[in-house]
Amino acid sequence: MSPHAIVRRRVRRPVAAGVPLAVAVALVAAGTAVAAPGKAEAAHVTRTATLGDIPLGAFSNALLPGTVADDRGVDLGGIGSDIYPASRKGEYWTVTDRGPNGQIKVSGTKRRTFPVPGFDPAIVKIRVSGSTVKVLDALPITTSSGKAVTGLPNQQGRDEAPYSYDAQTALSYNPNGLDTEGIVRAGDGSFWLVDEYGPSVVHVSARGKVLTRYVPKGLHLTGTDYPVVESLPAVLLHRKTNRGFEGLAQLPGGDLVMALQSPLSLPDGDAGDASLNTRLLRFSTKKKAVTAEYAYRFDPVNVVDPSEDDTSELKISSVVALGGDRLLVEERTDKAARLQVVKLDRRSNILGGRYDDDTTSPSLEQLDDPAAAGVPVLAKKLAVDLGTVSGVPQKIEGIARVDHDTLALVNDNDFGMTDGAGAFDAQGRLVDSGIETTVVYLKVPHGI
Repeated sequence: MSPHAIVRRRVRRPVAAGVPLAVAVALVAAGTAVAAPGKAEAAHVTRTATLGDIPLGAFSNALLPGTVADDRGVDLGGIGSDIYPASRKGEYWTVTDRGPNGQIKVSGTKRRTFPVPGFDPAIVKIRVSGSTVKVLDALPITTSSGKAVTGLPNQQGRDEAPYSYDAQTALSYNPNGLDTEGIVRAGDGSFWLVDEYGPSVVHVSARGKVLTRYVPKGLHLTGTDYPVVESLPAVLLHRKTNRGFEGLAQLPGGDLVMALQSPLSLPDGDAGDASLNTRLLRFSTKKKAVTAEYAYRFDPVNVVDPSEDDTSELKISSVVALGGDRLLVEERTDKAARLQVVKLDRRSNILGGRYDDDTTSPSLEQLDDPAAAGVPVLAKKLAVDLGTVSGVPQKIEGIARVDHDTLALVNDNDFGMTDGAGAFDAQGRLVDSGIETTVVYLKVPHGI
């Protein structure tokens, strides 16, 4: 049966024609939030567009035949890891994360599951048209020899051990694996991505082939089928599990800014979980090196999300260039988010200083008041509290600037996955969460 036939059989919504892949996209209309009377000046959603149901096996095998033997009923999702404007209005480049994954507790210990271990992260080009999202193109992320990188963890002892969908069978690590998150497109048509495993910055060709992966000094990642360069500060080796780089922005001159999703585990995990101090790094695409590092301080977790009291739930998921050295930084939990405007300041560069030494005590992460300790922290100004805006989905991970007063936001729907043994039925088929991949346009009346 052809991929087209598979899609026609599985799709439960009207199918959009004209997709230049062996994949079809179904679309569904969604309601548009309207600003309440008397609140015309408040930020509000002006458009909502939703991606339909595309069988993950059909999608993946159309890109790299034979990579997915059984998608276990999972549909394409996870493309909300980031969003970046393409050349035409309403079109965007997005990127999936490592694929469907969850956690199941076995004998009191949580195991990380990969229900579709053959899934290959992909760069997906979409168009937002009215209340629909259409897939225009997709690029598999591949090794030098054209094989799938997969989304499997890299290193035993450093990354979580991978297991089958039911957490009963151990899977193999893969040094090529990438947990892709942020995406920007360079002027030459190539892409830059960030990854949570390394954490790493990954240069990818215009067709999706990994050209070089830049990782922290001392990572000693071997066995890859693409070039790996140890050029990032060694202190990044202390990234929290699954909390490496997530946000990525491209400055006007071509430099990149990447954000650590969470504070480093320095000197240990407890310190990182309790910390409000994370880091932004500036990477020169010409020098292929980090040229600056900045301390960034979260607001208290109950300010970002009044329903949350666990500081470790704070994350940076998106960073957007606003022109010059100005950035829009998203601070979030899984249920709420706030967007801050930040200006990079040369005087705030801490690269190569004492806080890049992992023996420094107290560490940057342990400082309750970095400024009082002589550490310059980037100033920020609240642009919009997404938690107060009707119609914004939870778990927003990608943000793009549409114009001076409009943002495009996309959520990560986790491929419809939930955690726990109930994520799959007795036949090993997904019990879908019902959360869709959704793009919303947010108007900020006074601009950003």
